[in-house]
Amino acid sequence: MKLESPKVTLDKSAEETFTFLSDVKNFESLMPENISKFEVLENDKFLFALKGMPEIVLKKKEAVPNNKIVLGAAGGKLDFALIADIIEVEANKTDVKLNFEGEFNAMMAMMIKGPIGKFIETLVTNMKTAI
Repeated sequence: MKLESPKVTLDKSAEETFTFLSDVKNFESLMPENISKFEVLENDKFLFALKGMPEIVLKKKEAVPNNKIVLGAAGGKLDFALIADIIEVEANKTDVKLNFEGEFNAMMAMMIKGPIGKFIETLVTNMKTAI
């Protein structure tokens, strides 16, 4: 299953955007209002939970300076990745888009498609004010 967030344009350089997203503790400021838990576990790993959902642990798996950051599931039953694509448009204008990729059975995919789509849309929308 693959989902894409809308693209947002930030009034920041690709380097500033990459630096912000590279620090996992900054993801707390991107989370939706219905977050019930957020905890940094290691320099590159954090746990979060939304009300009514199980806890999810994400770990930074890959970082391509000023271009891409990949967060992946760290343990648990589901294997998925959250990919931030960072594209510098001008000196202080950067486009960011989030992609969610995971392997799920048809029933699970149907259940999580809506909530995950809304979640990544919230993350990318909140970047406008957080970064």
